[in-house]
Amino acid sequence: MPTKVEKDSLSGVDTTGHEWDGIQELNNPLPKWWLYVFYVCVAFSVVYWILYPAIPLGKTYTAGILGYSQRETVVADLAKAREAQGAFRSKIETSSFDEILGNQDLLAFATAGGRTAFADNCAACHAAGGAGAKGYPTLADDDWLWGGKADDIHTTLLHGIRSTNDEDTRISEMPKFGVDQLLTRPQIDDTAEYVLSLTGRETDKAAAGRGATVFAENCASCHGEKGEGMREVGAPRLNDNIWLYGGDKKSVVESITYARAGVMPAWSSRLDPVTIKQLAVYVHSLGGGEK
Repeated sequence: MPTKVEKDSLSGVDTTGHEWDGIQELNNPLPKWWLYVFYVCVAFSVVYWILYPAIPLGKTYTAGILGYSQRETVVADLAKAREAQGAFRSKIETSSFDEILGNQDLLAFATAGGRTAFADNCAACHAAGGAGAKGYPTLADDDWLWGGKADDIHTTLLHGIRSTNDEDTRISEMPKFGVDQLLTRPQIDDTAEYVLSLTGRETDKAAAGRGATVFAENCASCHGEKGEGMREVGAPRLNDNIWLYGGDKKSVVESITYARAGVMPAWSSRLDPVTIKQLAVYVHSLGGGEK
């Protein structure tokens, strides 16, 4: 509550006239050093506003008399970095993958650049180090849908998978055997039993036997007679126990019933050619390095 201003009997300092719970507030001045620092900061801010960009004005801003721009500085730094890397980037652009893989200096440069590009553009789906996730292929092995050579990976990166903005995109269309009533539910269950038996696990032998016939008539033309897959059409192997959407019977039944149609963007419209080649080299290095 407000009170009258009076001198404190102990310190001799005037009070502010405010009291809380019987405690009076002393009107001590701020330390001079604090005031001096405050004044210097105010003066510095005024000078800064004059010299550098400071105050937003809708879509523009006060540029400052020095005309400094952090964006231009970053652009200049990037240009210097590109210039410093120019010799390596030019060699990567003109070299074949065999030449890059056979040149340790080029290989190291391409791998380093590809690792950075992968972290920025690919890891969100394929996980760090290409570990993969459900619906997103693991890139750290040699189980490839479209081929694991550097050239194959490069083509996939350029044109994507089922990309809507690239006429040369990779496309594999698995029929929706259940949705389109191409197979009955019992036939789908039997086929799932047979597919699971290809990996050596215990299944219903009678059902798997019936499923073998259905598989031969409907699936073997793409996935192979023994589920060995066909990279030419992007048909995955079914006999290696590596599953993109899950290897339990429920997941296999869902794949047969509804089919799968994952999409990967065509990076040719998003990244420059050299970066895409570096990405191909890096992804190739994650697996067994098919020749």
